[in-house]
Amino acid sequence: MSTLIIVPAVAPLFGRETVTHTAGIKPTNFMTVLLNRNYVRPELNKLLTKTARVLEGTDIKIRYLDANFPFINAFPLLPHLSHNDGKKIDLSLIYETPNGNITQTQKSVSGYGVFEAPKPNEYNQVETCLNSGYFQYDYPKYLTLGKINSELIFSERGTKLLIETLLRRPDLGKLFIEPHLKHRMHLKNDKIRYHGCGAVRHDDHIHIQLK
Repeated sequence: MSTLIIVPAVAPLFGRETVTHTAGIKPTNFMTVLLNRNYVRPELNKLLTKTARVLEGTDIKIRYLDANFPFINAFPLLPHLSHNDGKKIDLSLIYETPNGNITQTQKSVSGYGVFEAPKPNEYNQVETCLNSGYFQYDYPKYLTLGKINSELIFSERGTKLLIETLLRRPDLGKLFIEPHLKHRMHLKNDKIRYHGCGAVRHDDHIHIQLK
């Protein structure tokens, strides 16, 4: 009753609404919906909807993870302490099968915690943060709820297309992804920022936020 009736009725009082589900936008895990972590500001909903519209005709779909509980500063998903204003949402990376076909499935039940780690020739920001005492940096490894689909491969072309489409949105303020993935995909845009060692690693998901 709370999820289906009470929370949706109260959320607009706090400037929140549920993420609009379409053929191109769905939750990675429906626990996000059941836990009421699928609330955003209307402006962020428009950003997602318009991005999905641009991607129509491609095999890239938006699969979202943690957004915001509908009440201000309520129930932050640790360590997502900044996800409390409805302006931020996490999106899943894009994967492909060994045959090169884009898939909408993920490598963990929750969508978090299975990392696309730095290759030997790539800068390892993760190691730098962990060695500096930021023990929480790879905390999402405990949030997988189970690893699945081990055969899937990180899709550079798919993830890059999703990110580049998001970056073209004038209402996008920042996008966080781990530095080694930014360089691997040859992404260059001032909106791509480094989140800092005080956050968690972003090579299992993409974080976006409004201006």
